[in-house]
Amino acid sequence: MSEHTQVKMTEMKYDKDRPAAKHRLMIEDLSLRDGHQSLFATRGRTEDMIPVAEKMDEIGFWAVEVWGGATFDTMHRFLGEDPWERLRTLKRYFKKTPFSMLLRGQNLVGYRNYADDVAKLFVKKTVDNGMEIFRTFDALNDFRNFETVVPVIKECGAHFQGCICYSLTEPRIGGEVYNLEYYLKKAKELEDMGADSICIKDMAGLMAPYDAYKLIKALKDNVKPLIHLHSHFTSGMSPMTHFKAIEAGVDIIDTCLTPYAYRTSHAALEPFVMSLLGTNRDTGFDINALARINEILEKEVLPKYKHLLDDTKVSVIDINVLLHQTPGGMLSNLVNQLREMDALDKIGEVYKELPRVRKELGQIPLVTPTSQIVGIQTVNNVLFDTPDERYKMVTAQVKDLCYGLYGKTSVPIDPEVQKKALKGYERGEEPITCRPAEVLEPELEKAKQEIGSLAADDEDLITYALFPVTGKKYLMQKYGKEQVPDSVKPITLEDVEKQNKMIEKLRKGELVEKINPESIPEKSENARTFNVFVEGEYFEVGVDEVGGAPVITYAAPVPAAPVAPAAPAAPAPAAPEPVKEPAAKKEPEPDVSAGTPVTAPMPGMVIKYEKNVGDSVNEGETVVVIEAMKMENALPAPASGVIKAVTYNSGDSVAKGDVLAMIE
Repeated sequence: MSEHTQVKMTEMKYDKDRPAAKHRLMIEDLSLRDGHQSLFATRGRTEDMIPVAEKMDEIGFWAVEVWGGATFDTMHRFLGEDPWERLRTLKRYFKKTPFSMLLRGQNLVGYRNYADDVAKLFVKKTVDNGMEIFRTFDALNDFRNFETVVPVIKECGAHFQGCICYSLTEPRIGGEVYNLEYYLKKAKELEDMGADSICIKDMAGLMAPYDAYKLIKALKDNVKPLIHLHSHFTSGMSPMTHFKAIEAGVDIIDTCLTPYAYRTSHAALEPFVMSLLGTNRDTGFDINALARINEILEKEVLPKYKHLLDDTKVSVIDINVLLHQTPGGMLSNLVNQLREMDALDKIGEVYKELPRVRKELGQIPLVTPTSQIVGIQTVNNVLFDTPDERYKMVTAQVKDLCYGLYGKTSVPIDPEVQKKALKGYERGEEPITCRPAEVLEPELEKAKQEIGSLAADDEDLITYALFPVTGKKYLMQKYGKEQVPDSVKPITLEDVEKQNKMIEKLRKGELVEKINPESIPEKSENARTFNVFVEGEYFEVGVDEVGGAPVITYAAPVPAAPVAPAAPAAPAPAAPEPVKEPAAKKEPEPDVSAGTPVTAPMPGMVIKYEKNVGDSVNEGETVVVIEAMKMENALPAPASGVIKAVTYNSGDSVAKGDVLAMIE
């Protein structure tokens, strides 16, 4: 009897003997959105989802999450993909399973509240392109930010899932802010808004098992919609938390297929399938079918993304999240920001300052975009504050938060911080108390005029309206008006194999033996040194951008060897958030001695210049706005004078210390 026949008989026996569950646990799969967002910086490509799509459609998921969150931003910015096309493409393969997305309320899929006209069109076009379930949340749990999108969701016949962001100010549920009464009150508000289901969104894995039991049981006893639990694995508690929630009667839980599970992602699906087998909560899933999907992912997909996985940590859990309550994505952003600013040694100070900043900004939950708002402001405080002054560099988003553009905070914002943030604020120095979007002017007509014929349809228009700088750049590439950079192009399994072979040669020293001393180029002053970590081993790589072929030297574990030119390598895969070399400048960088430079205090992207060549500027006035880790920083003039030169364009990437403008 062949191995194949044995497997098929096992599968038939497994299906035949399985009892039907009386209260089947429903599962939403997050592998194709939150899974790769958590582990691989949202870099999963549509082409790598197609091989498993039809097989996943046969499993019986309540829904699959395929869109929303950071996918829209990352796809057009770093992958060169049209987010709308992903929906249409995957819909051709998923014919039975509903699609779910993460909608950030009035933030949509961006990092600020958008005007009502943009929000309405976004929801409508999302449904037109195949979306059926809208997991809708607000970072402040201010449900006034749902008032525009929910009626459109309902009118389109889609499922409105209202979310409550889970947060703590104590080690466990309770205290004066995030207690059981708080969550029940929020759930009642969502029920009154017509929620078809209610999701508790535990983005940092803070929910303890017994707290989950208490919370889920109270929700089941007090509200009618389906109850859904979303809890990240980061702290290691989520499998236990899910099990206690199952005992308490939760209707739906979120999991990932094993290759996309654990670390800062979610608990794996397969252990739940087997643990609940034959019980009244049996999922009904075929473990053999799941195993076949996992095999495809492991062999044909994940090797392309292995370089994006943080392999510097041995442990798959981060117990520190229970202390600083920082979601995994936010934590990696902070580390990347500090590393790019040569200030990684300040991470301890950032952890210490973060709870203080969070409290001063209204004890807000840490979830996109508030996690970035708190995190980047904390970094700014650590790096730029002085003993005499705190909040020396306040991001535009912190100013918006203090004004009320994100909504009402759980507790009042520190009045001194609020006053400082709103000093000279363009909308006014007195905070608003109304629904945030009420003070926003319509945006679509202006966007239409700005983008013109480059937007071929409403989907293109929305892309530009949400992300004016990077969205326009993507549309230029989409329609052949700009070249698609190599950094956004995908790699193949063949590329991965070539890289693996070269690494193996490096380890064996085979490339070193082929050194021809006469062929070694002279190392120029432009040479840069990088630390490269490959499967736990460390290499020091010197790259000379001017002198031709890259120059590679070896550190441990390879014995010291003469410097040699590197063998041709396969195309390098795109990094999670590459720090690009500055784009071509308008004119040669001016001599610093000829005036006062405005320099970038951090790596980022130029959003816009508030002052241009020939404009007069007073000390302290904003000259240029740069984006760092998706937060905007207005850079003031260090002296009064006239703008002599600006050296970059909107959308250009800059490094720390780059001269952005000259004043004389």
